[in-house]
Amino acid sequence: MAAALGWGIVAASSLVIGVALALVRDWPSSLVGLVLAFGAGALISAVSYELAQESFALGDQGITALGLGAGALTFYLADGAISGHGQRGRPGRKSSSGAGTALALGAFLDGIPEQMVLGIGIAGGEGVGIGLLVAIFVSNLPEAIGSASDMRHAGRSDGTILRLWIAVAAICALATVVGYAIADVAGHNVKAAIDGFAAGALLVMLVDSMIPEARKEGHRAAGLVTTLGFAVSAALSGLS
Repeated sequence: MAAALGWGIVAASSLVIGVALALVRDWPSSLVGLVLAFGAGALISAVSYELAQESFALGDQGITALGLGAGALTFYLADGAISGHGQRGRPGRKSSSGAGTALALGAFLDGIPEQMVLGIGIAGGEGVGIGLLVAIFVSNLPEAIGSASDMRHAGRSDGTILRLWIAVAAICALATVVGYAIADVAGHNVKAAIDGFAAGALLVMLVDSMIPEARKEGHRAAGLVTTLGFAVSAALSGLS
């Protein structure tokens, strides 16, 4: 349990680091876009090698399919509820009435399934999925930087922004413990469903949110950086 909490804190700490970076200085949108692109590539690898593959190995294909569908639909509906002007993903969150808060809620939606899977892996004695850990860490940074910047421009104090993101990071870290606890008492099909749920949610997030924003802000270089993120995460997955 302590190991799950420790690794959960490591993964979620990038949210607080991103906020701290945003409060120190303004970052060019092109750089944020390239970080998003790297994170998107890393997450694509994590979904392929550490979530969907693991889900199929653990349980029935039908269970994995149900998990994928449930995760995709849950993220789609929840993201739509916090987005504005009919847009989904990061652009929709930015256009909502409280853009910074919406981005924070989006990071919360992204982080919960990711970090639950970390806990499941630790409970199963498989160690920490290094590729997934890197993907979570990197993908959190631009979300936090963007949200903190928007909230600061809206006139919120640095202390308020930092407290909000510490709370989001704490909840995401606790999700790792929840994943550990569930995996400790659940059967293979339940674990497969959780892995599938996380994969489905992340796939929708990637298509609706990270990849379009990375291409918009990072321009043509986004594709190359996405490939780099995929390659790094895939290589690290072999170390897990």
